[in-house]
Amino acid sequence: MRAAKFKTFLSCRRVNLRTKVLSYEPAAISAVLIGLIILITFTLGCTQKEAPKEDSGVKNKEASHVKSEPAYGDAIIEGSIGDASNLIPELASDSASHEIADLVYGGLVRYNKDLITEGVLAESWDVSDGGLVITFHLRKDVSWHDGKPFTADDVMYTYKVMIDPKTPTAYGGDFLQVKKAEVLDKYTFRVTYKKPFAPGLISWSIGILPSHLLMGKDITKSSLARNPIGTGSYKFKEWKTGEKIVLESNHNYFEGRPYIDRFIYRIIPDSATMFLELKAGGIDWMGLAPFQYKRQTENAKIKKNFNKFKYLSFSYTYLGFNLLDPRFKDKRVRQAISYAINKQEIIDGVLLGLGVIATGPYKPDMWAYNPDVKKYEFSTDKAKELLNEAGWKNTDKDGILEKNGKKFEFTILTNQGNEEREKSAQIIQRRLKDAGISVKIRIVEWSAFLKEFIRTRKFEAIILGWNIPPDPDLFDVWHSSKTGPDELNHVTFKNAEVDRLLVKGRGTFDQEERKKCYFRIQEIFAEEQPYVFLYVPDALPIVNARFKNINPAPAGISYNFIKWYVPKNEQKYVELTQ
Repeated sequence: MRAAKFKTFLSCRRVNLRTKVLSYEPAAISAVLIGLIILITFTLGCTQKEAPKEDSGVKNKEASHVKSEPAYGDAIIEGSIGDASNLIPELASDSASHEIADLVYGGLVRYNKDLITEGVLAESWDVSDGGLVITFHLRKDVSWHDGKPFTADDVMYTYKVMIDPKTPTAYGGDFLQVKKAEVLDKYTFRVTYKKPFAPGLISWSIGILPSHLLMGKDITKSSLARNPIGTGSYKFKEWKTGEKIVLESNHNYFEGRPYIDRFIYRIIPDSATMFLELKAGGIDWMGLAPFQYKRQTENAKIKKNFNKFKYLSFSYTYLGFNLLDPRFKDKRVRQAISYAINKQEIIDGVLLGLGVIATGPYKPDMWAYNPDVKKYEFSTDKAKELLNEAGWKNTDKDGILEKNGKKFEFTILTNQGNEEREKSAQIIQRRLKDAGISVKIRIVEWSAFLKEFIRTRKFEAIILGWNIPPDPDLFDVWHSSKTGPDELNHVTFKNAEVDRLLVKGRGTFDQEERKKCYFRIQEIFAEEQPYVFLYVPDALPIVNARFKNINPAPAGISYNFIKWYVPKNEQKYVELTQ
């Protein structure tokens, strides 16, 4: 992070609040308004969260704060369960791709450590005409990694790509709200919105693309998908599919040369194997599983050599239904499944208490969170009652319900390498059996999971996670227009009132009006249960203690990644950085 961008994406890992855009989250690891007026106008109440804390059990805590001289050099190796899919951020919807792209590319703005919008490629901006017009004043000291100057033409090109119907992006809707985009001069770019659009400013956190390399070409066939060229703090070096992605520091980065010379993203599809690599020195940074956090890091060697952190993550995990499947079209069935699942049992047994129950798509410390929605307290009897009302009967007395001669059985898919999701599926499997439903579990490698099942909608039910952006706009995940193969409404949820409220919620700058919209949306979700919202997990990152200047904040730990450093006498990979 490079300071967070946050849209929504699926993740194979636990979010570690780095710089993200709306994306799928695979779950083991995983911004400035110009003053109060713009804060109110655009971010609309991103309440400051309690900062993440270093774990009190880590004795090396003092070592991370010892005064030492910052030094250039060394490499950091981060472990990831999932590989990237596409390093053009506009075309990617998974967290691994965005994590790399956020280091390579820059947006006009981003969230800072306190989740307030700040400039990146834009050094400032003016807001006029009641918030409908934003004029960005771009930095003049920025170059692309190939040496070409960054200009307003690059911003215009990116805008045009985002509104092009031929671009397979999940994020184009934000840019379709723009009535007019103008290049006023080489370093001034202006957008005029059709009507108030609350996420307008932060939507420009999307990575800006190099027009001189892409203009007039088919972006879906660009070599930048695997060999990106951006303006960011790190330059792309190599990508070995399924093995690693390597970046090198941009010595000419306009915010200052990053201290760490090389960033290596190692793909290790199993959390237990990743932890062994951490202990053996093969990686420096990962997100711990709860058992690892509570039980396997309480030895002298780990305490001496690592610092670990804990905070409520910007993500949630859910059981989602394919709403095109006839069995799941009846909301009584979905409600019954919600009653049949003991969420607290999952938090206690799988997360070891390191998380909270989810009741919707927000976490409890957000201003848009509705604490008063309908709750589904665990009740097998209530589940059976609703299933019987929906026509599912145990006619042959074998314990499995039937309807029209067909047994109620289905498969839950989830991604490889995420033990919490696999164990959650096993608990759900057992509880649904008690209610008369037979469940199978299938574990699929992350990239295949996205390509073969999510994109094609060839699943019955899934356990996955979303990251949670500070702005509560849910349009890209829940609007009925977002059900295409490259869109994020993969359960095919359609509700006219939700559609109307999503449009209304993003179409006003009044936080109280937005709050009413999102409170009502959560009430509808609670009634309709398109997902069983399971839990919001704690983020549990652990980092080798040789890395200094890690200062937890509301945005997590990696917002100031370019300022992390290793003292010269502690550097490990000197040969890689010369």
